[in-house]
Order: sequence, then C-alpha cells, then structure tokens
Amino acid sequence: MNKMGTIIGFTFKNKVRTKSFLITTLILVLLLSIGMNIPYFIKVFRGDDGAAKNTQIGVVAEQGNRAAELLLAYTPPVTADAADANADEEADKVTFTAYASAEDAALKQGLENEDIAGYLTFAAQGGEGVPPVTYHSKDGDLDGDVQSYLQTALQQVNTQLIAGDKLTQEQVAAMFAPVSIATQQLSADGTDGASEPQESKPIINYVIVYILLILFFMSITMTGNMISAEVTSEKSSRIMEILITSASPLTQMFGKVIGIFLVGLLQIAIISASIAANLLLPHNAGVLTDFDLDLGQLNYGILVYGLILYVLGYFLYALMYAAVGSIVSRTEDLGQAVMPVMMFGFINFYVPLFSISTPDAMLVKVASYVPITSPLSMLLRIGIGEVAFWEIAISLVILLATTFVLGWLAAKIYRTGVLMYGKRPSIKEIRKAMKAYKI
Repeated sequence: MNKMGTIIGFTFKNKVRTKSFLITTLILVLLLSIGMNIPYFIKVFRGDDGAAKNTQIGVVAEQGNRAAELLLAYTPPVTADAADANADEEADKVTFTAYASAEDAALKQGLENEDIAGYLTFAAQGGEGVPPVTYHSKDGDLDGDVQSYLQTALQQVNTQLIAGDKLTQEQVAAMFAPVSIATQQLSADGTDGASEPQESKPIINYVIVYILLILFFMSITMTGNMISAEVTSEKSSRIMEILITSASPLTQMFGKVIGIFLVGLLQIAIISASIAANLLLPHNAGVLTDFDLDLGQLNYGILVYGLILYVLGYFLYALMYAAVGSIVSRTEDLGQAVMPVMMFGFINFYVPLFSISTPDAMLVKVASYVPITSPLSMLLRIGIGEVAFWEIAISLVILLATTFVLGWLAAKIYRTGVLMYGKRPSIKEIRKAMKAYKI
C-alpha cells in the first residue's frame, strides 16, 4: 500500500504539472467564462449599462382619434411567471406620449436629444379596426423588442375597436394571454382516466444534466488517454523494466488509475468553481432569472448519483485504457489501439445526448443497464426521466460487478502486456502468454 500511495502521489503531481493539463484546463475555463459573459460583452459594445430602459414613443393624432386614445391607455398583460421574474427589478418599458402634430416643439426637441425614440402617425380611418400606422425615427429603424411591443399593443387596440364596448379591457387582455398545455400519459389500454398528469421537469434539471454529460465525457476521455499514453511511454522507453523491479505491475496499474482519477476530479472542481465564480459576478446576478432557472427546483439526487456514476464509469473506462496501453509498444500505434475504447465512450455520450428530449425512450432504458453506456444514460433518466429506485440499484450493481470483472481481466492483461514488445499482440497471443506466465 505504501508503494501504491507513492505511485498515486507521483502520478497526480506529475500530470497536474504538465503543460497539456494546465493549457487544456485554462482553455476550458476561458471558453466557459467567455460563453457565460457573452450577453454582458454585447451590452458593453452596444454601450448598454444593463439598467432598465424607458423607451419614449410619441403618438401624433388629432384629438378624438379612438385608436390613439386606446394606445395611450394600453397596459401590457402580466403573466404569473413574468411577475415573479420582475418582482425585484424594473423591466424595460415603452411609454406613449401624445402630441398634437409632428411639428410640436417638444417632440422635435425630444427627437434631437434622443429622449424620444420615434413617433407614430395614423392614416385616415378607412374601416373598422386600427388604420395604417407609420413609425417615424431619425435612423428609420425599429428595435426588435420595441416592434414586438408595438405590435402587441396595436393588436389589442384593434380588438377593442372591433369589439367595441362588448368586451372589457381585462377580457381583451385575457384573449392575448398565453395558454398552457399539460401532458398526460395514456395507460396500457389507451385510456387516460387512471393516469396522473405528467409534470415537466424544471429547466434547471435539464441544464445540470446537460453540463454533467459534457463534463463527465470530457473527463473520462481525457484521463483515459492520459493513462494509456503514460503506460505506453514507459513501456516504449524501457522504464517499465526498471519499475516492475520495485513495484508489481498490478500496483502500478491501480496507482496510475487512481492518481489520474484525482487529476480528473481536480479538473472538474476547477471548471465547476469557474462556473460558480462567473455566476457570482454582478452583471450575471440575474442570469438564472433571465433564463427561468431556479436552483430551488434542482433535484440534488442528480449530483449524488452523478458522482457515483462518474466514479464507476471512470474506473470502467480507465481500466480498459490501461489494458490497451499495456499491449502497445510504440506511442505511434496507441491511437489506433484505443479507438475501440473511444468508440464505446462516444456511444456512452451520444445516446443520452441525443435522447435528452425523450429520456424515457426504450433505447435509453436499455442503455441504462448496459455497462458501457449506463453511466451517462442512467444519469439522464435520474435527472429528467421517470426511474424507480430499484432500476437505479440494478444498474449500479451491474456496473459495479462489470467494473470488478474488468479490473481482474485488465490486471491480467497488464501484467502480461507490459513485458511484451514488438508488434501489437492479438487476443490469441495474449491468452497464450498468460498461460505461459501462469497468470
């Protein structure tokens, strides 16, 4: 155990100090930081300080113009979600101000000082509803958000003009309120009387699952390649022949696997810390609210089971990488040798990634019990699917048992492969060598 501890410590320190680890981690942190701050950068380049804006729009119409009067009295409908999101902060507003004519001195002064974005004029009334409306501004452009606001306001005015006094303002506003659609799963006989409505998972769970899928895939792939490259380089430089005189091949293999596992955990911790640090920046304080993300709705079981699945999944793939690396004598041949293991890793990643909108599909359910795909597929089902505890337990038991069996097999291949040089041996040659060495 003392020798294994020495190997773990040496492997961890050696890999953490390498330029490849430092540069890769730094690039990932920079990319994440840039991506999370893109909205702020856009505001800075546009000269927007992030404060709520009050866009002033003039309304030029003769006195008694019914459409203009309704537009000036327009109040946008507020949904429950919008009220919660803007409870503590003032949202951007569009306000209307009436002017007698386009030659009004106050209107011209406001346009010159850019206090007024533009003004609206109405054509002659030619029938029911709102007459043709024209927007006038210095640059001739209409901001997308302002345009959407004006269209909604004019549509409501149009409805009020046509409906007359038959509908109240609240009834007209209710006509434009969004309608929610619930989902309900049919029972086996095709009826839905006995089934309960299926509630959609909070958006925060989708985000966390998506981030964990990417993090775990990248970590397992990068650390796995580290292990195989480390073993192959020691073998090709003949250092392995010296190392096995002081520590058994089994101790070396598990020492490297555990040491690089700690490297992977450190990298995940650094990336997670960078995400948290960016979220704590003042200009990102409301990013969760802007995207309707509530940490209080997070299923923390995702994090607990995610850690367990990551550990088991890491050792499953790391042992395969170590076994493959031990039978390769030249680093030039390593890429081709580890390709099958990498293909397993891609399958493990792409099955849940492309099924994130259908986590209860049959493909995902089957993949959650297959050891090479269960780490990430079961993570998807736990996060945003419907899964019973006994299903999770069975998946973990299968994955754990497979990892132990693969560890036993990888140890045998490792002990045989580290002393085999020349061309990459076939499976038949490895078995023959095992029998010769009585392994």
